[in-house]
Amino acid sequence: MASNPKFKTLSIPAPLHEKVTELIEGTGFHSVSAFVTFVLRQIVSDGRKEEPFDHEMEEKIISRLKSLGYLN
Repeated sequence: MASNPKFKTLSIPAPLHEKVTELIEGTGFHSVSAFVTFVLRQIVSDGRKEEPFDHEMEEKIISRLKSLGYLN
């Protein structure tokens, strides 16, 4: 399989991949890659002046990462 010069490979821990797979079930995201691309675009999009997440969303993300064991 030839690599596509427009795309790069990104590795994530298998447990995180499994959790994202569960998270996107029944959504419009057809793959973990599509979801991760969407999230990263939201965070690093050019010209974005406001924070990518409000305080409430940030707290939810932190809580979720703690429950998955990625934060103490």
